[in-house]
Amino acid sequence: MTQALKIDFVSDVSCPWCAVGLASLQVALQRLGSAVPVELTFQPFELNPAMAAQGEDTTEHLARKYGSTPEQAAAVREQIRSRGAELGFTFNLDKRSRIYNTFNAHRLLHWAHTEGLQLPLKQALLKAYFTDGENPSDPETLVRIATQVGLDAARAREILAGDAYADEVREQERFYQQQGIHSVPAVIINDRHLVSGGQPPEVFEQALRQIAAA
Repeated sequence: MTQALKIDFVSDVSCPWCAVGLASLQVALQRLGSAVPVELTFQPFELNPAMAAQGEDTTEHLARKYGSTPEQAAAVREQIRSRGAELGFTFNLDKRSRIYNTFNAHRLLHWAHTEGLQLPLKQALLKAYFTDGENPSDPETLVRIATQVGLDAARAREILAGDAYADEVREQERFYQQQGIHSVPAVIINDRHLVSGGQPPEVFEQALRQIAAA
């Protein structure tokens, strides 16, 4: 039996290109089918680790962080929307009025990995934020989303009320920063090969085929 490729998908749930990258990777994996088995794990990266609980207006945040004019921001939004549509992911970026802190979402994702439900939770969190315009830092929103994908609501509330998995998430964040990951998505295959950004499915497919063959 072919040995599974190890894929670490370093990303944030508030990163639109991460949603594009994941959708693209999944298209590539569908094309590969069972020929190239993979073990996919989502690793934490916070675009805005110091973001206050109430968040920040998206337009103001992007202008301050990147110096984007409203026209530039609109052009990027359309590019993201178009790429998502090609891959079957719906962006309603007009609903994304605020940027939020995502640390608690990453804690739930760490827990979901131990329960074998990390992928559906990741997908649900991306949809909640980018399609439905929900707040990924709101505890009740997080509990509801976790429950929808099959996680235990009481345990989710317990995690969010305390500091469970906080150290593990911060340790993983530091690890990938020390490895030189400073922008996401960063897709690391077998701990050696890096594919950066929201690449087209063909790029992921070619990389995975070549690494599997080697």
